[in-house]
Amino acid sequence: MAMMDINNMIVIIDAIGAFVFAISGIRMAANKGFDLFGAFVVGFATAIGGGTLRDLLLGVTPVWMTNSIYVSMTILALVFVVVFRKRLIHMNVTFFIFDTFGLALYTVVGIEKTLAYDFPWWVPIAMGTMGGAAGGIIRDVLLAEVPLIFKKEIYATACILGGVIFFICDSLGANQLVSGFVCAGVVVVSRVLAVRYGISIPKLKKED
Repeated sequence: MAMMDINNMIVIIDAIGAFVFAISGIRMAANKGFDLFGAFVVGFATAIGGGTLRDLLLGVTPVWMTNSIYVSMTILALVFVVVFRKRLIHMNVTFFIFDTFGLALYTVVGIEKTLAYDFPWWVPIAMGTMGGAAGGIIRDVLLAEVPLIFKKEIYATACILGGVIFFICDSLGANQLVSGFVCAGVVVVSRVLAVRYGISIPKLKKED
């Protein structure tokens, strides 16, 4: 696949990821009774948090500072939540869906972007996991919630699993587009199955 095609794919996935992650943040902010500005801040931080940390570690300018699409997607997400607020506010399954798809899309973007820097295979996986999970951590901290990544729920583990599958597909000769779709699918499916069947990482036991 041509480099221009890959870049276009990353931009599109990144924009969709920003939208769905912003919705997850704004929806939770609305549930907490935040005003419109507060909800926008939470949504924007959720949308750009992971990507910002990833880009800083890669030594590049965070992409939201050079592209207004992230502000636009957050505004669109805010309008979406305002319009459909009564349907979204008490629908935990809706939050789960948007958060899961945001996690999957940002994992793919993190991996795809890091591949351009010729790091060993585990670095793109780490950056994909960071890009996917860090926005949710920032969201939860702003909302005074324990981040999902620190609970028993499968979260960052799904990103790591998706990243491993990405490189397995790549080693089998699949192009980046196919590998990316498979990676995103694995993240989504692993989270859905984990929640559906109560699969979780064992907790550390407290000292007696």
